Amino acid sequence: MSKPTTYVGGQAVIEGVMMRGPKYIATAVRTPVGDITVKKDEVHSLSDRYPVLKRPLLRGTIALYESLVYGMKCLSYSAQAAGEEDEELTKPQMMATMAFSIALAIIVFLLIPTYGAKFVPGVADSTMGLNIVEGVLRLLIFLLYIWGISLTSDIKRVFEYHGAEHKTIWTYESGEELTVENVRKHSRLHPRCGTNFLLIVMFVSIFVFAFLGWPNLFERVLSRVLLMPVVAGISYEMIRLAARTRSPLVQTLFKPGLYLQYLTTREPHDDQIEVAIEALNAAKPEDVNDQAQTCTVEIIAQETAPAASKVQDAVTSGTESA
Repeated sequence: MSKPTTYVGGQAVIEGVMMRGPKYIATAVRTPVGDITVKKDEVHSLSDRYPVLKRPLLRGTIALYESLVYGMKCLSYSAQAAGEEDEELTKPQMMATMAFSIALAIIVFLLIPTYGAKFVPGVADSTMGLNIVEGVLRLLIFLLYIWGISLTSDIKRVFEYHGAEHKTIWTYESGEELTVENVRKHSRLHPRCGTNFLLIVMFVSIFVFAFLGWPNLFERVLSRVLLMPVVAGISYEMIRLAARTRSPLVQTLFKPGLYLQYLTTREPHDDQIEVAIEALNAAKPEDVNDQAQTCTVEIIAQETAPAASKVQDAVTSGTESA
């Protein structure tokens, strides 16, 4: 195989892997009877309909939004295919689940840090100091969250599929045949991983929010929500830079994100690699003419898969109002 010019992104789902190429998105899942089922859909990106959205900074926000939407759909399908749910979520249930997840993220990663910053001694008289402390608290909460969920048995298995996804993408990008033997030898760490992206978001948000002053609690939370597209856009451009350059300085700056993947990935089993290969074979470009330069950021829905599954249970039980 020749080395491709197209980036393929993905994420781990429940008992499977989702891969997204320039034209197709495919979710492969290991069923309870041991078979591999694959769902393949066409990608309908907003940036294809509105080319202006492909411009720097704007494309990062679109990538984040579409990754969340596609990720939730693939999680719902994988839960059903793996036998953990009776049926896929309906569109209203999907919207309720996403709204609940976003509200929870705002509380945990925005409200708690900005409220708790004032209790840190020595910074109460400095607005910039308060903003920086808030950012550090947000980063610590994020790292504790990743560490905590990595200890659970269900998440460990999802992280094994995450490792299979990375190894398979590395094999594809190296121009090698997609076999279990070839995939096995590659690294489970990848510079375009969603773990990298979220860690960059945490650092970028510290600098973006540092100059906003210190208004009341509601205005602080609102300002951070409104500026998240800016933070996502900057972070997206940075992760693209990390994927394209071989500069020692740039690679050193992005190493913390790679090291964090030792928590969010595990060495996969051969049967998990087989699932990732099936997903990538279904999503990759069919011929050289399809290989437009594309970059899909992986958002770590795999780290929230069990939580999303519980939310699905609640929504399915009739709590759409959540």
